[in-house]
Amino acid sequence: MNNENKFCTASVFTEKLGGKWKLSIIYHLSSKSLRFGQLAAVIDGISRKVLTDHLNQLVADKLISRESFKETPPRVVYSLTDTAKKLQPILQSIDSWVRESYT
Repeated sequence: MNNENKFCTASVFTEKLGGKWKLSIIYHLSSKSLRFGQLAAVIDGISRKVLTDHLNQLVADKLISRESFKETPPRVVYSLTDTAKKLQPILQSIDSWVRESYT
């Protein structure tokens, strides 16, 4: 068996977007760019440390961008990259499926 057959796209998806909060972060950034405090306010139940960790992971995976402004107090804005924007049709399908199946 060659390496091509061992590659599992579901594993890559889970590695990049798995966990309790990453898809929620992507969802909230899908309509507009947000600051850290705004994300913390709209994602009920996430701690600031976990939010920071997930944001850093998503930036490292090039799914969101982090823009810092040299202001006092410092301002940082997070937004989706083009790679993450390609997830929108998938997330809309998931949203429809959940609404039809579980609400």
